[in-house]
Amino acid sequence: MTSSLGNLLAKSASLIAGALIVSILMIAGARAEAPFVFNETPGKLPKTVVPIHYALELAPDLDKLKVAGNVAIDIEVRASADRLVLNALGMTFASASVDGAGPASDIAFDADAQTVTLTFAQPLEIGRRVLRIAYTGEINRNGRGIYYSDYQTPDGRKRMLASHSEPADARRIFPGFDEPAFKATFDLTVTVPRRFLAVSNMPVTHEVPIGGRMKRVSFERTPVMSTYLFVVVAGELDRVTVAAEGTTIGIVTTRGKSPTGRYAINETIALLNYFNDYFGVKYPLPKLDLIALPGRSGAMEHWGGITFTERGLLYDAGTNSLATQRRIFSLIAHEVAHQWFGNLVTMAWWNDLWLNESFASWMQYKAAADLHPEWQSWLNSNGAKQSAMSQDAQRTSRPIRKTISNEGEARSAFDTVTYSKGQALVRMAENYLGEGVFRDAIRQYMKTHAYSSATTADLWRALDLASGKPVSGMASTFTDQAGVPLVSAAVRCAGDEQRLILAQDQFTLRAPAAGTLGAKPLRWQVPVTFGPVGEARPADAVLLDGSAEIAAGRCGETIKLNLGDVGYYRVQYDAAMRQALAHSLPAMLPADRVNLLADAWALVESHRSPPAAFFDLTDRLAGDDHRTVADQVIRVLSRIDQAERGRAGQAAFHAYARGILRPIFGRLGWDAPAGEESERAILRARLVRVLGEYGDDAVNMEAKLRFAALANDAGGLRPDLRSSVTELVGRTADRATYDSFLDQARKTQNAEESMLYYSAAASALDPALAKDMLARMLTDELSNDRVSGIILRVATEHPELAWSFVKDNYTALSDKLGASPRGFFLSSLMGNFNDRVHAEEIKAFKPLIDAPGGRAVAERIAERLTANADFVDRQLPAIDDWIAGRQAGP
Repeated sequence: MTSSLGNLLAKSASLIAGALIVSILMIAGARAEAPFVFNETPGKLPKTVVPIHYALELAPDLDKLKVAGNVAIDIEVRASADRLVLNALGMTFASASVDGAGPASDIAFDADAQTVTLTFAQPLEIGRRVLRIAYTGEINRNGRGIYYSDYQTPDGRKRMLASHSEPADARRIFPGFDEPAFKATFDLTVTVPRRFLAVSNMPVTHEVPIGGRMKRVSFERTPVMSTYLFVVVAGELDRVTVAAEGTTIGIVTTRGKSPTGRYAINETIALLNYFNDYFGVKYPLPKLDLIALPGRSGAMEHWGGITFTERGLLYDAGTNSLATQRRIFSLIAHEVAHQWFGNLVTMAWWNDLWLNESFASWMQYKAAADLHPEWQSWLNSNGAKQSAMSQDAQRTSRPIRKTISNEGEARSAFDTVTYSKGQALVRMAENYLGEGVFRDAIRQYMKTHAYSSATTADLWRALDLASGKPVSGMASTFTDQAGVPLVSAAVRCAGDEQRLILAQDQFTLRAPAAGTLGAKPLRWQVPVTFGPVGEARPADAVLLDGSAEIAAGRCGETIKLNLGDVGYYRVQYDAAMRQALAHSLPAMLPADRVNLLADAWALVESHRSPPAAFFDLTDRLAGDDHRTVADQVIRVLSRIDQAERGRAGQAAFHAYARGILRPIFGRLGWDAPAGEESERAILRARLVRVLGEYGDDAVNMEAKLRFAALANDAGGLRPDLRSSVTELVGRTADRATYDSFLDQARKTQNAEESMLYYSAAASALDPALAKDMLARMLTDELSNDRVSGIILRVATEHPELAWSFVKDNYTALSDKLGASPRGFFLSSLMGNFNDRVHAEEIKAFKPLIDAPGGRAVAERIAERLTANADFVDRQLPAIDDWIAGRQAGP
């Protein structure tokens, strides 16, 4: 979408129907200063007919897996025509008519386009009309549209109903205008068994009994919203509520599990208060339910009714770890932030998905930094940024703003670039402008576009106006082109003054030089921060557009770039600066130590630097027990270990890795002292797992002893160590131990604990047990949300076995996993390989490349595997030689 379109959008107030504005103001108290005109918004549906309001009645039958529906859609006809096109998928129509025009003379479904065309004997007249459709839809089990979920309880197996519509599956629930720019209000009535609790976007207005078993539940009218935000959930559920900030906050669980929602309620109260203040627009709905769904995969930000997997929401302090607690907070913060970024203000089309996901990702860390500063959330978000930069350095990377031609392609945009690169860009922009200026711009953006849609151009305009800086020029170089900037740095002295010489290039993993991701050499406007190591003064900054030479303190001062690790760019120092920085490592703040390590390793992976340059830094950081620094070292060690799998050098590498990590673990020990910081507890758990996997006999023996104690005393092992200890025991499990894990997994009602035991069983090194576990993925033993994680756990030790299983059973697995095989799942699975044979195999894997957006995913995976192969060929021998030389030394 172009900047000219953005200018059009800001001037569009007079072009929206007056009835819609009145509806917004009356229903939601909105102040829509610039209602959105979507006549030129990308999409498949004509913009000549606009929905204003849906009156929807659903009568699901969970035995027959059908839903009977009636919908009356208030529409505004803007141009007379005898045909009306809307979205519908997997349904049949009993009737369709428009008031004043009579019944449709022809109803034509197009399954490929996911539309239905209604033809009328006479043209529809311009103005307000009501479209009425009676239809029958399907209830599926794959988590798209309206679906069912079966789950086990102490009283036997139960079945419930839920929905998921993002990006384009509302059309499976009701016929309508299923594109994000089409906003309307909704009245919902649903018929369910009397024993069911029904939940939707808005509070219940009334319930009416029907016969002896059923009831009809009606809900308040929603604000104007996009169809993908619609939600309905019904089942034998508990709902516990509290009032906060004028909003009713509810936790909805299957019966008996509501006590484990207390942590989520408390954090949501704090988050709602925080977001109300930050965004300057109060959460507009009367209630906000957090809904824990058994068998649900991921989380979804439906307005007023957010759905989570049980593991993503429910917390039991007696059995769950501190890492689980933080993960739950992050998920809640991300989804609650969406109530503003995405729900109150919606991207106009999936090209701008990053406006939803990047900002929610940024806010989950920002909220944690302010509400739980002891968690050091920005430091611990470094892994996500490194993952994004690694993907973005591939030749197959894409811009943050991706052109989406259809809804099928939209699914492929939910990736690391959208979430993590986008989040890093938002943080860099905030740092560039200052927190206060940035917040003021976001507040104005929210007020201007509330209850409407927006584009990237609208956001940049708000930032430009608030700051007086050309933010759009800087930021667009990161959103509109793929790739990672590489800033090279050198210093020279001019008398007593030190001069910093900067130049810009493109960082790539395989291909050298700039421009490999485009026809022209790529250039960014990079906000580069720099300053002397160890001094508390504010960093200096320059907006680097090409090259520069600038003053940088006194001659001889050790200068570091990207202070605080806020910038999204790599840095390559000349030999003198690199040596000075290595000597200054102890004086650096943790964020700068992590940044220096990450860039040094990236230069090794891209063949710009020998491995010895990175290992020199790890030697100097020996025993550094700051969690984030240790995590960065472990990430690199894990990367090397994955490349060494099955090779002669793995044993020597494991010995080296144990030598690096053992001193850190020695400082922590197995048992936490009173009052220990949570950061150290989380690091301890990770060290136990990694050291055990690298063959530390003492750690593995102690893990078995502690696991035996756990079997005799449920409180005998701290929750933070349970996962690490149990999975280490699982690695060497025999059939009896494996079966005991499965028994424990089946009998517990705690979703996190159940997954712990299944993961331990899936960790088995015995191929026969791995095959058994994979076979279970085709049964109903595990809910759909667990299947991908278990397959990936098996793949870490048996990649070829797991890949063969997925190929042989792709259709059945796709039914369980929904859209995930095209994205994260296959990318994660194939990431276990380091050869060109598998790269070619994934590019020829027809079930993937024939899916919308699948070819791009396949190319991206293949590019990563080719880069892995290059690394094995070119750098792994040097790593083996370095380790051999170290062991042979004095």
